Amino acid sequence: MSMQDTLADMFTRIRNAQMAKKVQVEIPASKAKEAIAKVLLSEGYIAGYKISEDIKPIMTVDLKYFEGKPVIEKIARVSRPGLRVYKNANEIPKVKGGLGVMIVSTNQGIISDRAARKANVGGELICEVS
Repeated sequence: MSMQDTLADMFTRIRNAQMAKKVQVEIPASKAKEAIAKVLLSEGYIAGYKISEDIKPIMTVDLKYFEGKPVIEKIARVSRPGLRVYKNANEIPKVKGGLGVMIVSTNQGIISDRAARKANVGGELICEVS
């Protein structure tokens, strides 16, 4: 059976691995997941990631902890296959008053909410991370 929402699966795997205090988590790779991992890395939520060169590539995400607690307190899908959520640049909500990050899919790629506001582009709200 095929999976309907692969991004929600990625977020669930990260949440579950952090609750189990894992150092790494393996996720089936795709370009969208790689772009999200790149945003998480640039915002400081993960320690790193790498993608295998297999026929079916696997992305290994290195999770980050601070004083024994996961850096990612919350990672939740906003837009989903049954209900897409689109916002203009000035309508993108701030997560925890700017302390968290909203990942947005724009015509310039998958970027953080701060970068979307700076470039004045809107798009689909993928997830919120805090």
